[in-house]
Amino acid sequence: MISYTLYKNETSTEWVTFVHGAGGSSSIWFKQIREFQKHFNVLLLDLRGHGNSKDQLKSALKQKYTFKAIAEDIVEVIDFLKIESSHFVGISLGSIVIRQLAEMHPERVKSMILGGAILKMNFRSQVLMRLGNMFKYVLPYLVLYKFFAFVIMPKKNHKQSRLLFINEAKKLYQKEFIKWFKLTAEINPVLRWFRQKELNIPTLYVMGEEDYMFLPSVKQVVANHVKTAELFIIQNCGHVVNVEQPVVFNETVIGYLKRM
Repeated sequence: MISYTLYKNETSTEWVTFVHGAGGSSSIWFKQIREFQKHFNVLLLDLRGHGNSKDQLKSALKQKYTFKAIAEDIVEVIDFLKIESSHFVGISLGSIVIRQLAEMHPERVKSMILGGAILKMNFRSQVLMRLGNMFKYVLPYLVLYKFFAFVIMPKKNHKQSRLLFINEAKKLYQKEFIKWFKLTAEINPVLRWFRQKELNIPTLYVMGEEDYMFLPSVKQVVANHVKTAELFIIQNCGHVVNVEQPVVFNETVIGYLKRM
């Protein structure tokens, strides 16, 4: 089972489960724990090969990574903890994992908060993926990761997020990075389906105004998914909204969950 950490609230029966992105770990939520624990029970996860889930590395390396398999890792944890349903908060690639989980087990997902959500790979991101596939066996993975981080988070005010993710990525192994990178082979059909199908689950997209690679497609999806989707844009903010603007992120998400 993947690694997890609990922060209980003795007066609440509501759960909020946090899902990080590729190359990160549960530590990226350090600016959320205190505020969310005031209102909810909090579950932090380390996805396979990340953070404290490296114990599973040998067995995980034998498997092909898919979004379905990674989502089932999460279901295994909430089954073990006897959490019938939870609100899910994800960042970046974690937003895809949550959406996949909701597709497979909608009854387990009370709401989805998708920060820095990835719903479509634009031309620039497609080029990045192709370059990564060309050089993933040649260049050290950290060189590729730093390059991706600078392209996705290029501005001065994105520096903290960029460095946090690079430092977390240093804890990965080259083979583990490649396993995750190979997920990009299935990302386009998965995202196309997500854009087309609206689930009957309340969904809040929290995006940075400067998240130029992913914000345009999120705006389009929210315009089409009018029954369930809302969009909140944080000004002067890039891709990793929970790290760059934690106060605004926390207030917005907690307020939304309270309305649920």
